[in-house]
Amino acid sequence: MTTHTRTPAASTADTELKARHVAMWGLGDYAAVAREVIPELGRVLVDTCRVTAGQDVLDVAAGTGNAAIPAAAAGANVVACDLSPDLLGIGRRLADEAGVRLDWRQADAEALPFDDASFDVVLSSVGVMFAPHHQVAADELVRVARPGATIGLASWMPQGFIGQMFAAMRPYAAPPPPGAQPPPLWGDEAHVRELLGARVEGLTAEKRLLPVRFERPRDFRDFFKRTYGPTIVTYRGIADEPDKVAALDAALDGLAAAHQDSNGLMTWEYLLVTARRTPA
Repeated sequence: MTTHTRTPAASTADTELKARHVAMWGLGDYAAVAREVIPELGRVLVDTCRVTAGQDVLDVAAGTGNAAIPAAAAGANVVACDLSPDLLGIGRRLADEAGVRLDWRQADAEALPFDDASFDVVLSSVGVMFAPHHQVAADELVRVARPGATIGLASWMPQGFIGQMFAAMRPYAAPPPPGAQPPPLWGDEAHVRELLGARVEGLTAEKRLLPVRFERPRDFRDFFKRTYGPTIVTYRGIADEPDKVAALDAALDGLAAAHQDSNGLMTWEYLLVTARRTPA
């Protein structure tokens, strides 16, 4: 597998946006989210992509290794890349604790530093969906996949719990820059089909449910205020406006309450997509 430095020209606005993303994902404790809330997602994606020993696998926007570590445990040759060096540092430690070896690279999902047709499997577990320019990111996923390679994605759905959480935060968050697209669009099958287009075949998309439990609605809200970068940034932006803080608190509490059963169990919807890169 050959790598090289690939740095397409980026506008000043894009550079500043990516710097804000690096800072955002370094806030809080995303490792706790990956460990306590969504550990199942990476394993499901790896199993669905049928990752096997000896394959070259790329996990894009890998975070702390939610999918990359299970892929390495399956015997694959794994590269885990992410924009955030903080998350990569945590991932390295977790991989060491799990007794698996993989390659960790800081990289932008919209400008992957890998040659064309480098990987047998290209996957992303609720990661690439946060790249602001969806078509650019999708083009990169396809570009680095070998003919016949599997592309696998797990993404929060717009109408699902996390999609609704982002909708609840939107009135209190800073407006996105021109051209940036909402992350949960990656959870819309039609959108993903359009992004990947005729460059893939055999695309399947399945709605899956992730069970998540918080004892009380405010436990969910407090956990995400403490650990999850996008939520932390939103609250910081309104920290001097107590009425807005109270309103957002109430919105998140209400969202959780509407989704919880009597035992505090929620089901969060995500879209599981797999496809094969078409022959060259």
